[in-house]
Amino acid sequence: MNLVVFSGPPSSGKTSVIVKTIENLKNRGIKAGVVKFDCLYTDDDLIYKKNNILVRKGLSGALCPDHFFVSNIEEVVQWGISNELDILITESAGLCNRCSPYIKNIKAVCVIDNLSGINTPKKIGPMLKSADYVVITKGDIVSQAEREVFSSRVASVNPSSIVMNINGLTGQGTYELSTLLYDEKNSINTVNGMELKFAMPTALCSYCLGEKKIGAKYQMGNIKKMKLEDKNA
Repeated sequence: MNLVVFSGPPSSGKTSVIVKTIENLKNRGIKAGVVKFDCLYTDDDLIYKKNNILVRKGLSGALCPDHFFVSNIEEVVQWGISNELDILITESAGLCNRCSPYIKNIKAVCVIDNLSGINTPKKIGPMLKSADYVVITKGDIVSQAEREVFSSRVASVNPSSIVMNINGLTGQGTYELSTLLYDEKNSINTVNGMELKFAMPTALCSYCLGEKKIGAKYQMGNIKKMKLEDKNA
């Protein structure tokens, strides 16, 4: 089975792109499924079901959704294999714009949209910088000049990625994406022992463990303080 990891900021159009991409995969006789990762709530699984796509969802609750992803991805892979999928796509919210648990030798796709602002690519960390493919959506709402500027900003942050403009509503561009994502030679039967492309954020502090009170005496563990200049300096 092939495994592909999709990520991107909320409401960037990930689900729409995945649905249209899977339609093209189905037309080629390729069986695809999706596992949706999110934090508190998602009804994207209903969209997949409406389009006759096998889907499961996982909500991380109080945990970081990407840490939740890493803790469950092996079981997710085995679920896909047990359902005899040719390709399994995971969708992660990428809520903090910092991390997305891309796996070495597993295709990674980052979805961002033209409406997020031309400086947004610089604000996104490994989620964009370590992606193999960057899909830019909502290009029909902005001008050609704006699309070109945004694409150049993406390319400056991740020059080794393949950048594609895709319309999630019409599906324009998703056929080309589908041909890039599925490759029988990239089939796997486990992710045990594989490595992440980038280390996850490090945070184990008193607030991670449920502390609510504010102040230095309540802070323990991995704490990072800002360097503030003296107002009289």
